[in-house]
Amino acid sequence: MYAILDIETTGGKFNEEGITEIAIYKFDGHTTVDQFISLVNPEKPIQEFVVKLTGISNKMLTNAPKFYEVAKRIIEITSECILVAHNTDFDYRILSTEFDRLGYDFNRNTLCTVELSQKLILDQASYSLGKLTRSLGIPITDRHRASGDALATVQLFKLLLVKDSSKTIIQNSIKYFDGRKQQQKTKDLIDKVPATIGVFYIHDKEGKVIYVGKGKDIKLAVNNLFLRTTKRALKVQERAQSISFDKTGNELFTQLKYTIALEVLSPKFNFKKKLKTAVKVFNNADFIVIDKGREVEENAIILIENNEVFGYGYTNLNYQEKNLEILKAVLTPIENKMHTKNIIKNYIDKNKVQKIIRL
Repeated sequence: MYAILDIETTGGKFNEEGITEIAIYKFDGHTTVDQFISLVNPEKPIQEFVVKLTGISNKMLTNAPKFYEVAKRIIEITSECILVAHNTDFDYRILSTEFDRLGYDFNRNTLCTVELSQKLILDQASYSLGKLTRSLGIPITDRHRASGDALATVQLFKLLLVKDSSKTIIQNSIKYFDGRKQQQKTKDLIDKVPATIGVFYIHDKEGKVIYVGKGKDIKLAVNNLFLRTTKRALKVQERAQSISFDKTGNELFTQLKYTIALEVLSPKFNFKKKLKTAVKVFNNADFIVIDKGREVEENAIILIENNEVFGYGYTNLNYQEKNLEILKAVLTPIENKMHTKNIIKNYIDKNKVQKIIRL
């Protein structure tokens, strides 16, 4: 069952708008089985541009019921229904805000006919209600009035139900108020990450890296990221479509890969850290750092040559490590040597590595 609605408001600042008119048509997929249409006294003035757009004036609303007087009817007609509107985010936000003021949690699953139209009616010049319905031959009477726009949305939704021949697009487009789709997506993403030391990369729907993280257990680190409730973390969670990762095998390579990734990728949602500019000097001009690799019998290698970081990588053959020219071909060169040099110097001064071979 669906509750197809449209709301007109006073306009004004975000989350400070008041409802001036509401229309709801209860729709069973075939026909309208109930309806509720009412002006609403918002107890605040209407913005002048809204008066011109809708024709609803402050005087018209003087004797209209206030929201608390129609709230029970709205709850009843939308009970066990999916809310449908053209730009549902707006209408649902306005309703939820009004109910919040009454101390009531108004929770409904939603569908948006803008989003559905973009999936099922392709190549339209505009997906605004007026232009879209005009291109589809759907009449609108009383444009920018709740009843007229809601009735047009009913007709549009009927067409979308028919166009969804696979009967999956509409079902998969439902936004659940309890966030079950987001929860499942999060679980699927986390399940693909191993519980190992390394660096992970959060990608958006275009595949761009929007966040880089690291940890001794990257599955745990990803899980913790998706439990955070900061604005930055919530934006990452919302945009995350896939996660890739690099196993590092040891803490030094974790720090190294993480720093290089931040510099090369400039991910949108990482804090921009100011790195120290003072360059440290190694005690030995030429040497190889060998530490634990990602797998058994694999070594993690860093080559320092002429007191500079040449590159890093992994080997599992002894002769690769003993032949400098072969080793250089295997290793990945490092462009920004200053920051990585500091990381390596600080690490080997304070921590044990498996071996340091002087050349």
